[in-house]
Amino acid sequence: MATANGAHLFNHYGSNSRFIHFTSRNTTSKLFLTKTSHFRTPNKRSFHLNNTLTDKIHHPITEQGGESDLSSFAPDAASITSSIKYHAEFTPVFSPERFELPKAFFATAQSVRDSLLINWNATYDVYEKLNMKQAYYLSMEFLQGRALLNAIGNLELTGAFAEALKNLGHNLENVASQEPDAALGNGGLGRLASCFLDSLATLNYPAWGYGLRYKYGLFKQRITKDGQEEVAEEWLEIGSPWEVVRNDVSYPIKFYGKVSTGSDGKRYWIGGEDIKAVAYDVPIPGYKTRTTISLRLWSTQVPSADFDLSAFNAGEHTKACEAQANAEKICYILYPGDESEEGKILRLKQQYTLCSASLQDIVSRFERRSGDCIKWEEFPEKVAVQMNDTHPTLCIPELMRILIDLKGLNWNEAWNITQRTVAYTNHTVLPEALEKWSYELMQKLLPRHVEIIEAIDEELVHEILSEYGSLDLNKLEEKLTTMRILENFDLPSSVAELFIKPEISVDDDTETVEVHDKVEASDKVVTNDEDDTGKKTSVKIEAAAGKDIDKKTPVSPEPVVIPPKKVRMANLCVVGGHAVNGVAEIHSEIVKEEVFNDFYKLWPEKFQNKTNGVTPRRWIRFCNPPLSAIITKWTGTEDWVLKTEKLAELQKFADNEDLQNEWREAKRSNKIKVVSFLKEKTGYSVVPDAMFDIQVKRIHEYKRQLLNIFGIIYRYKKMKEMTAAERKTNFVPRVCIFGGKAFATYVQAKRIVKFITDVGATINHDPEIGDLLKVVFVPDYNVSVAELLIPASDLSEHISTAGMEASGTSNMKFAMNGCIQIGTLDGANVEIREEVGEENFFLFGAQAHEIAGLRKERADGKFVPDERFEEVKEFVRSGAFGSYNYDDLIGSLEGNEGFGRADYFLVGKDFPSYIESQEKVDEAYRNQKRWTKMSILNTAGSYKFSSDRTIHEYAKDIWNIEAVEIA
Repeated sequence: MATANGAHLFNHYGSNSRFIHFTSRNTTSKLFLTKTSHFRTPNKRSFHLNNTLTDKIHHPITEQGGESDLSSFAPDAASITSSIKYHAEFTPVFSPERFELPKAFFATAQSVRDSLLINWNATYDVYEKLNMKQAYYLSMEFLQGRALLNAIGNLELTGAFAEALKNLGHNLENVASQEPDAALGNGGLGRLASCFLDSLATLNYPAWGYGLRYKYGLFKQRITKDGQEEVAEEWLEIGSPWEVVRNDVSYPIKFYGKVSTGSDGKRYWIGGEDIKAVAYDVPIPGYKTRTTISLRLWSTQVPSADFDLSAFNAGEHTKACEAQANAEKICYILYPGDESEEGKILRLKQQYTLCSASLQDIVSRFERRSGDCIKWEEFPEKVAVQMNDTHPTLCIPELMRILIDLKGLNWNEAWNITQRTVAYTNHTVLPEALEKWSYELMQKLLPRHVEIIEAIDEELVHEILSEYGSLDLNKLEEKLTTMRILENFDLPSSVAELFIKPEISVDDDTETVEVHDKVEASDKVVTNDEDDTGKKTSVKIEAAAGKDIDKKTPVSPEPVVIPPKKVRMANLCVVGGHAVNGVAEIHSEIVKEEVFNDFYKLWPEKFQNKTNGVTPRRWIRFCNPPLSAIITKWTGTEDWVLKTEKLAELQKFADNEDLQNEWREAKRSNKIKVVSFLKEKTGYSVVPDAMFDIQVKRIHEYKRQLLNIFGIIYRYKKMKEMTAAERKTNFVPRVCIFGGKAFATYVQAKRIVKFITDVGATINHDPEIGDLLKVVFVPDYNVSVAELLIPASDLSEHISTAGMEASGTSNMKFAMNGCIQIGTLDGANVEIREEVGEENFFLFGAQAHEIAGLRKERADGKFVPDERFEEVKEFVRSGAFGSYNYDDLIGSLEGNEGFGRADYFLVGKDFPSYIESQEKVDEAYRNQKRWTKMSILNTAGSYKFSSDRTIHEYAKDIWNIEAVEIA
């Protein structure tokens, strides 16, 4: 066990102020943390706390007295009350007159941060001294959610803070609700990254997270009569109490310019646009451990000297601020629209800023810890860089640039270090999500990196040649086309010679056709026997009826379309890293057998599976207290929060009537909370005794929200055809809840959002249906909303087209909370079904290996849609859900070919299976004893899907890091 010196108190100039020693990553400084209560300024206004008046305000650390070891400091309700008062007084963000909820939140969060700072400083003090290997997790997204309840839960201070706030006239839950969700992510990618940080800290692994500090996030979603409306997030408008700006930690970032060769023979990147990235750190506490690691976020700016004062004074205000505006906008928005050239440039700037600033920071830390004896060959023994998807791919050429251009290593040394340092997590099999960047754009923005990528590509070409030889040129050409990093590029001259074919002599550049007599009206196609290469050729002749033409008519060849040159980022990730992992067993197999099959055959040792997981702290322990108490009672321990395998012990009690009664009551109490939430957010009233059927995830055609809403429409239409008595007999009451954002420029996804809300508006106001069926779209779905909905769910929908979802993580959260799932054999659904039992999962739909054949069947015109599917489409077209024209939406499900048509995601194919499976859901729900047992077994079988298990696997198999407990 490693023991830190802890934080040391000392007196400063004989005053009563106290300080905690803090070792900066770049310099040693003293962090001002506390002041004693009797420091006052003259004529200060009185301080009121909801009529709770005190004559003294103390900071709890100062009350410990002397030079006490802060590592043993355990706050109680009284000291926390004093600390909250202190921050309300001395760390003000609001006016002093009142102590209302927003102010109470900030003061409480700042009080929590004090405890985190002690552990935070101690953690990195140990890491600095031991100089062990650390993992660095780079991600464009970190979807943290609210931090207050998670932090005090991990510190085991929930009760103490609840009592302290009660003393001050507030309720902890109400105070916590004031915290905005940090707008640093969008979906599963960012939520996974945040779960991983929680597990890294909890398991005492030395690590950092690296991301960007987005000012406005993705967007806040509003639902109007026109569907989704996007407005900017305001999460930073009044600041964040968790982040600590590190003004002494900043790094230069360059764009544009040119590359020249110096007199020393080295390549120099000069000129261009220069900005700087400044670090903001957010503490990530572990559960029941002192380990507190950092999420370091980069914000972009330029020095004050770049403000053009003379231009401003001359009235050219926009010009004066141009440099600052160009720098700041890099961190304005997560995933800015890339339809325009400017949008593409901004996205690439974002990705490079993340990579460059993070790697400069990592290299700086390595150099500092190495002291006077820097051994670059040991860099991979101290550093593991994980690229979360392809967004951080530029880590590879950037690390090469730093090592070669700035540190003086040769190519082979730098390449060896880079490949041993970097690893890549693949999150998608969708071709459009495997990033490709315009070569021309990248060359303009990052000229030095393009040189390095070209050299890597050439080295790869020679490696492929040495592996496959030149005996089968067709096979070799196929491998090169698939595997190269540079797409649509000529081969290096040394390799191109292999593919030179004998020249064929041609008399003229144009083909001629003998034409005799007159040509009849209309067009004809003349087919020659064979051309000189043995291929049939056709020439189209256009002529007017009755018109004589010359015997020989020259026909010019069609202009050659030159495809654009691209840089394939996923290929670069595979080539430049030492490990490639998928995120579920079925996904990892698809990665090996389809997406990167040629690479897998070349380097099978690189490929691994790391099935995703979620933190059981946030996703059971803190978001679902009623269920957590039941689990603890029936397993006899709270150890399940850290050792989720203990959840399996619930299996032996699954038929116990007492457990089932408690289980149902916990679920109902969670549903009652959601009833109030839905009324507040949407205006719709629902009943808690209905089945809560929930699909919450990013709106995308492959996730098939369209299949869900079509199933609901079918259900509604059948209800309308029945008498009231028949409806009650045939259908279980349901509340169908949707949530998720459609990307701002994804037109079809936005149509789906509007469609769902239109269907809901019709059904929810139909007096014949009443509470038997409700459809609710929750606006602005985020982590905090998920923490309400998931514990209240009865059925959750994970219905993506098989083979298209890499893993999913919400499916794991739902299972942990005793929710039964309806889904396809896709992503982690496969493993969840195996763990919870086939009889406790509602399966439907085509399987991944069938999808290609089904699409071909459609293209060949052989698909016959189910009558019930056609019935739903006609019902929609009848105007049953309003006057909006849904022809484009419905049209995407029709035809046999064409972009945006032919039902590429097989909604129509899986529809019959889906509605038949939903009938089985109704049947199971009617038997509440059976349903409750299924629910218990879902929680019991979810133990595998803890992110703790996933992180242990990453640490052992990819990063090679060891846990270090902070004493």
